[in-house]
Amino acid sequence: MKVKGFLQDVTGASRVTKARLEAFAAASTAPERVDPIGEVAKAWHPGKIDLVVTDIREASKTAKTIRFERTDGEKLPFFYAGQFISLDFEIGESIISRPYSISSAPFEARGERPFVEITVRRSKGDGFICDYINDTLKVGDKMRGNMGLGQFYYEPLRDAKHVVALAGGVGITPFASMAKEIAHGTLDFDLTIIYGSVSSDDIILKNELEALKSERIHIVHVLSGDEKDWKGERGFITAEIIRKYSAPDTTYFICGPQAMYTFMREELKKLNVPQRRVRFEVFGQAKDIAKFAGYPTDVADKTFNMTVVRGISETVIPAKATESIAVALERAGIRIETACRSGECGFCRTKVISGSYYVCPEGDGRREADKDFNYVHACAAYPTSDIKIKIPIE
Repeated sequence: MKVKGFLQDVTGASRVTKARLEAFAAASTAPERVDPIGEVAKAWHPGKIDLVVTDIREASKTAKTIRFERTDGEKLPFFYAGQFISLDFEIGESIISRPYSISSAPFEARGERPFVEITVRRSKGDGFICDYINDTLKVGDKMRGNMGLGQFYYEPLRDAKHVVALAGGVGITPFASMAKEIAHGTLDFDLTIIYGSVSSDDIILKNELEALKSERIHIVHVLSGDEKDWKGERGFITAEIIRKYSAPDTTYFICGPQAMYTFMREELKKLNVPQRRVRFEVFGQAKDIAKFAGYPTDVADKTFNMTVVRGISETVIPAKATESIAVALERAGIRIETACRSGECGFCRTKVISGSYYVCPEGDGRREADKDFNYVHACAAYPTSDIKIKIPIE
């Protein structure tokens, strides 16, 4: 290295600083009102958008597919196949947010008449919003939504060229989106869906999936019910079945009910699948938090007082030990922004001022500093004593 060149390098910072100051001095004092980068970012990720229901159809005997379009007729925000939409439902005096995996494909949100679809199954008594969608929602109803959320999508720099999707029940929805995008030619990997259902007459999106079969898209149904005429795979999605339909280098995507996740972890261990090749979708709010390790079961039947601080105001509301802080707020008609409802995204980040709480260990997405300074994600935190929290003013 020449000494002259070295000196030019080490004195470069001062020359740049001088040039910047000269540029500032010569610049106009009028504000720059055009922000092209900001305009592109806002178009791709506009935040909450106004939606209207334009179609509702049967997806199985227990599920419906709901189509939404923007009320202004514009194209929908960008999203990856596998991501979810968070919808705001106005029920009574409360606004309740719920996340749903998108079952339509990204290319369908960019067509001449852009739309996005979700597919929702009726609950078994533990999901009143699912029942509201199936029983009450109708064409013409309007709501707000925020879409393009979540990390459950194919990334070619990380994932193998062959993907095995392990689905249970309504967990088929993100994989239906992926399959449609592959069939359209805008997503490049081979997809094998191993789909667990109870009976052949209640396979969600059955006809759509059959129509998508090709050299790159394979559908394997596994029935757990007792059907004498069924000629396909039976029982649960076991390591033996997974091995049968896997390539030497495979990435596994899993989406389904909470119990399925526990089972799948053990089955994939039997196959010695490296962790970098396994992707779990967040499963929403825990169905029975008292079953998780470390939960103080002696408080499970108790209801505590929760003091909610917003600015200078304080409100005291009841909060059940087995319901999350977010649910307690919603029951009281107090708005809190949520998205994933699984403790991962941080939309509902909340400061706990005093009191004790339990955080669901499945998908705890808090930063280490938040854990140290008593911040929780309200959708995944449960009061275990009287508690005082601080939330933003909506």
